[in-house]
Amino acid sequence: MLSVALRTLRTRRVTFLGSFVALSLGVALLTVTGLALASSLDAPDRAPERFAAAAVVVRGQDTLRVPTPIGDRTQELAQPRAVPAGTVSKLEKLGRVVQDRSFAVRAEGGPGALVGHPWSTAAFAPYGIDAGRAPRTADEVVVTGGWAEPGERVRTDRGTVRVVGTVPDRGFEDAVFYTDARAARLSPLSMQLVVDADATAVRNAVRGNAGVRVLTGDDRRYADADPDRDSEALTATNSLFGTAGGVTTFVSVFVVASTFAFAVAQRQREFGLLRTAGATPGQIRRMVLAEALGVGVLASTAGCVLGSYGAPHLAAWVVDGGLAPAWFTIGDHTWPYHMAFWTGLLVALCGVTAASWRAGRTGPAQALRGAFVDTRTMTWGRWLFGTGLLLTALVTLGIALADDPGDLLHRKTYVTRPMLLITAVALLAPVLVRPLTRLPAWLPGAAGMLVRENAAAGVRRTAALVAPVLVTVALTGSLLGATATLNEAKATETRERTTAAFVVTAPDGAGFDARTVERLRAVPGAEVSPTSSSTVYVLEEDMALLKSDARAADPEALAATTRLPLAAGKVSGLDDGSIIVNEEWERHSVGRSVRVWLGDGTERTLRIAAVMATGTGDNGVYVTPANAPGASVDRVDVALADGADTGAVAAGLHEAVRAAGGQVLGKDEWVAAVSPKSDPPTRLGLLLVLGIALLYTGISLVNTLVMATSDRVRDLAVLRLAGATHGQVLRLVGAESLVVVAAGALLGLVVAGVDLAGMWAALRLLSVRTTLALPWATIGAVVAACAFLAVLASVVPAGPALRRRAVELAGIRE
Repeated sequence: MLSVALRTLRTRRVTFLGSFVALSLGVALLTVTGLALASSLDAPDRAPERFAAAAVVVRGQDTLRVPTPIGDRTQELAQPRAVPAGTVSKLEKLGRVVQDRSFAVRAEGGPGALVGHPWSTAAFAPYGIDAGRAPRTADEVVVTGGWAEPGERVRTDRGTVRVVGTVPDRGFEDAVFYTDARAARLSPLSMQLVVDADATAVRNAVRGNAGVRVLTGDDRRYADADPDRDSEALTATNSLFGTAGGVTTFVSVFVVASTFAFAVAQRQREFGLLRTAGATPGQIRRMVLAEALGVGVLASTAGCVLGSYGAPHLAAWVVDGGLAPAWFTIGDHTWPYHMAFWTGLLVALCGVTAASWRAGRTGPAQALRGAFVDTRTMTWGRWLFGTGLLLTALVTLGIALADDPGDLLHRKTYVTRPMLLITAVALLAPVLVRPLTRLPAWLPGAAGMLVRENAAAGVRRTAALVAPVLVTVALTGSLLGATATLNEAKATETRERTTAAFVVTAPDGAGFDARTVERLRAVPGAEVSPTSSSTVYVLEEDMALLKSDARAADPEALAATTRLPLAAGKVSGLDDGSIIVNEEWERHSVGRSVRVWLGDGTERTLRIAAVMATGTGDNGVYVTPANAPGASVDRVDVALADGADTGAVAAGLHEAVRAAGGQVLGKDEWVAAVSPKSDPPTRLGLLLVLGIALLYTGISLVNTLVMATSDRVRDLAVLRLAGATHGQVLRLVGAESLVVVAAGALLGLVVAGVDLAGMWAALRLLSVRTTLALPWATIGAVVAACAFLAVLASVVPAGPALRRRAVELAGIRE
């Protein structure tokens, strides 16, 4: 049978070429995403930047360490502590000590992320003057880069200064250097210092100070701003490629298995002829598996080669789009090739295994049938797995709603959950498409009848063509719909919580000083509620140290400008000895005490004053300013007093924060500004996850239609002999393709609807009132693209074939 298989590969070129294309592209996608994922596992070691020339750096406590029965648990502190004064005195006896300070600076015409430092620390980078001189007085500065020249006066939120010198830009920061005395007044707290002394002597001097670290060698990079930015950026990149790889793997496996099974299902009459010639069922099965093995090996090899060329282009694209750090490249990894090759080959063999058993059962009489109508399209395997997956999807959805509805809002959940439904619907497609094929009955004349009967007679073909459209529409609706629904839910939460007329925000990375807050309080007709961003840590189940975002506020002012989603308790119960938590906390009963650590690591036991509903998971906690040490006011909510003029209050607020660079927004503007939105990196991420998969399903749709159309040349010739014109036959072929697309789109919408209904139910259970947000415009565009590709892929190959005489086509050899 091996020789027969080889001859079949030559004579059924279109069928096997279609299988080859589907598998090679699928393996290429697996290779690309596998290589990208492997390359995003480890970040390169970054060398010290600001303190590359420093001997020893001593850093105050910046890590919270809590002992548990299973070992210490750690979290980075939101407000690191300064090096104790006694320790500083000991270090000064060992050698010269330079205290480092960093603070945000806003300058007219300057870079957006300016940071101020004392001039003495410039030597540790090292920075060297390339024009001008060092600062000597409080109003003199040295800047990096060329955005300001020596002698130029610059207005900043720290006062007007004169640039007296410049230093070269070293690429890791935009800095403004003040005199040491001026920097100390602008930023009194110093978190770290440089000691010109022996490292061993320095370690002996700081011994006994919990959390104080002595940094030497490469460890000095931990004194730089955001030393873990590479690993954090790579974590986001890894998560993105993981999601893309999961979706791509699912789509590739789905399409390849469907294509190979369809290729076998097309050849029922051929298998009947082989049985008539004396072939046994076992020989038929071995022949089909040998063909799949041959195509699988060649296509998987080609896919690996194609993927090796595509992966560097993907890496360059994600770097240009801001989805990965600038240094990200594809590394030298071999396991993605093995994974892609063997996965592709295994899927190809699995795809034809079930079909080969059906092929082996083909009777000799099948070859004598002049007309072929699909029978027994639903095998016991389809019924078993299709029904099982459908029940699994529905039951797990019900369990999640009853046990942990918040889990349905996580990205990994709403990305993977539709895959169960898609696979279940695809397996049950032969049953589901039958009623949908009656849609053409509304078409006038014989065209509707022919379209309906052709679709009903070739249920396997129809189901195979529906599959790519089903995947395309279901993934588009589910993933984009889930993101849009969650964004709308978060925006609804923000809108319902905010009762202030205005919200005043500080510049990024900075806060309002006490004088600015007092100017805001002095605005006539304004009732202000200053709040600060902080962090609270809690140990749950005696083993998990969790970090919660916190806002510090005066409870009376908070109640006047904010409507918290309270499930129990009152805002007025908040005081310096209490906390407002949310239902996600292990302990969330009003009146109960909870052990927490504040943003600077201070341990406190606070009474729970109120409990907020879980919502979408971003409610955080609320404390008083006394429990947010080191946190500066970064937001002020403003309500209007009775009879106050809105315009006058707005003008007063603008004037009060003009010097500090604050922004005054109305309530609607504030909600729009903080509501989740698709920024360019997010849109590119969605394009990466969905775009690759949808492009592949589009190619698969074209590929499957070309395979199906090439196999129907005799059927189309019979229509010509019956009197149909060339144009009528082509219109019929196009109409059949549109019916297939419509059926696939309807099934895809059902899958997306069920998936999003589960998310909507979860939001309702979490006390969030929102509406489903189906991306109708995108779905319409996807369906239109599928329709265009389907008509093109069916009419174009049918047109040239019909140019031959109908009598010749009717007698063509299969």
